[in-house]
Amino acid sequence: MPSLTVALVPAPDQVVVRLTGDADLSTAPVLTDALAQAATLGTRHLVVDIATARFWDSSGLRALTTVTAELAAAGRSCRIVGAGPTTRRLIAAAGLTDRLELDGPVGPRVAPPSAVPARTSRVAGRPRPGARPATRTPVPAGHRRH
Repeated sequence: MPSLTVALVPAPDQVVVRLTGDADLSTAPVLTDALAQAATLGTRHLVVDIATARFWDSSGLRALTTVTAELAAAGRSCRIVGAGPTTRRLIAAAGLTDRLELDGPVGPRVAPPSAVPARTSRVAGRPRPGARPATRTPVPAGHRRH
């Protein structure tokens, strides 16, 4: 069963909401309630720390997007910190880069590296099966190989 732990850390000018665990359909009510509670504290800024959130789905993103929009309408802000590459890609794929403020830019979508054909792959410096052993030409002392 997925779980989500939320800690509210109020300060004079902001409140930090720290999330640990999974933000998905089953935990969306917990996340929504925590964000609503943090918003009622009346600080100008809400910071959502997701560095230790392991998993996100559209339900978790919806909760963040909703509270961000509500705070913006009231002249307040919501900033997300600690988003890892996977979460950033999810936000970009969901088309939310202009609706969620992250602690840094959402990088461009990066295509996964193409697969290396088996015949050219090497494991820990070992030659591929069936390959000829490498030969080296001796280099005279005092000379460099270019």
